[in-house]
Amino acid sequence: MADPNGEPRRAAGVPRWVPAALRSVLIGGYPLVVYLGMTRWSPRTLALVLAAALLPGLVLRLREARREDLWPVLRVPLSLLGLFAAAALSGEQRLFMALPVLVNLGLLANFAASLRGPVSLVERFARLQEPELPPGGPEYCRKVTKVWCGFFVANAAVSAALALWAPVAWWTLYTGLLAYLLIGVMFTVEYVVRKATFRRFGDALPDRLLRRLLRA
Repeated sequence: MADPNGEPRRAAGVPRWVPAALRSVLIGGYPLVVYLGMTRWSPRTLALVLAAALLPGLVLRLREARREDLWPVLRVPLSLLGLFAAAALSGEQRLFMALPVLVNLGLLANFAASLRGPVSLVERFARLQEPELPPGGPEYCRKVTKVWCGFFVANAAVSAALALWAPVAWWTLYTGLLAYLLIGVMFTVEYVVRKATFRRFGDALPDRLLRRLLRA
C-alpha cells in the first residue's frame, strides 16, 4: 500500500527487482510447466500449480501498490486465474495454451493504440534512453512500431494454430524457445537498421564493429 504521505511503500526487505524477476521466470517457464502438466497431471492439478506460481509476485506487487493502483495490478493476474479456473473446471487442457496468444494480442493492442497519437510506443521507449532524437527519429519509431504490430499478429496466429491443432511438444518448442529467438532477431535487425540509418555510434563493442562495417 502507500505510506501516510501517499508514496508507494516497498515490501520490507524485498528488493525492487524481485517482482519483475518473478514475472520473468513465470513467463519464461510457462510453456515448459504447461507441457509437463499436460503430459503428467490433471487439469485441476496444473491449474493449482500455475496459480501457486502466480501468487508470490502478486502479493509483492499488492504490498507496493497504492490503493488507486489496485485494479491495474489485479487485472492481469485475475484474468490468468480465471483462465486457469476455466481450464480446471472444463477439463479442456488446451485452454492453458491460450496465454501466449493473449499476451501477443495485449501487446498488439498497446502498440497499435499508440499509433493513433502523436507519439508511438517505440518512440516513448527510445526517448527514455535518448531524449533528443535525431531528425527523422519519430517517423522511424512509428515505422518500427508498425513492424512490431505485424510481428505480434503473426506470433499470435502461430501460437493459436499450434495450441489448437499441433502436439503440445510443438507448441512448447515454439512458445518457449523459437518465439524468443525471433524476438531476439527482431531486436538485432532493428538495431543494425537504426545504426545504418542514423549513423550514430557509441563506444560499445557492437557500435564499434558496425561503424567499421558500415563505413566499409
